[in-house]
Amino acid sequence: QVQLVESGGGLVQPGGSLRLSCVASGFEFSSRAMRWYRQVEENEREWLATITADGRTTNYAEAVKGRFTISRDNAKNTVYLEMNSLKLEDTAVYYCRLIGSNSVWGQGTQVTVSS
Repeated sequence: QVQLVESGGGLVQPGGSLRLSCVASGFEFSSRAMRWYRQVEENEREWLATITADGRTTNYAEAVKGRFTISRDNAKNTVYLEMNSLKLEDTAVYYCRLIGSNSVWGQGTQVTVSS
């Protein structure tokens, strides 16, 4: 079955950086576009970034444009989210997800931006 395992979150100071990873299995990773979301308590999941299957095209939400970078390594079945210049409002649980059918939510990884 489709499985998505996010990791790399943690506590970081404002202005700091983190790189999140999402290891995927249960489908042909190299054929599927991927995206990152985040979720804050009492809020809906917010779309952050999308990357095409071949990694050649990316799109970003305005809130993270210029600070976050989505990338992928199809040989490792992994999609990444590099986060720079982190702000307090970036605190959330971060999730990856397939675009299209047969996707699931993983457990997410917590990012906390705090002094």
